[in-house]
Amino acid sequence: MIRLNHRKTKEEQFSEKITEIQNKLYRLAYCYVKNEQEALDIVSEAVYKGFIAYGKMESMTYFDSWMSRIVINTAIDHIRRSQRVTYMEDHAQEYVAPERGASLEEKMDLYDALDRLIPEERAYIILKFFGNLPFREMAEVLSIPENTVKSKFYRIIKKLKFYLIEGEVENV
Repeated sequence: MIRLNHRKTKEEQFSEKITEIQNKLYRLAYCYVKNEQEALDIVSEAVYKGFIAYGKMESMTYFDSWMSRIVINTAIDHIRRSQRVTYMEDHAQEYVAPERGASLEEKMDLYDALDRLIPEERAYIILKFFGNLPFREMAEVLSIPENTVKSKFYRIIKKLKFYLIEGEVENV
């Protein structure tokens, strides 16, 4: 019996890794742009950027975090380029984490408050609540110390809370 020792090329390894996390990358991009086609474009561009830089990677340990960071940066660049307001589409509900007992009005208030955050701040909320990442992994993705992630995260939560309370006052 002849056994062929097939070592995977870097390209094959990259392709397999991307296939494993493609849905996660799409959801991450979608949280930023709230548009299916734009999210797909962002993921495509991010995968291209990742593929170009992949050869320089020494360790595969942080591949998911590394690609998530590329998607976030690509999404932020896309938002800056387009500088237009996007709104949550009806079918977006299937891509966001389900919320328990929140009314449609409460959900819309939350999305409005999220839209008021700058993209860099929104990254913290998306990674924590939509990506379910612990602070340690968020620190890896954002390339900053874990304690910095925690302090910024809690500051952003306060800001969101303020926006939500402010919205309630305006509606009275």
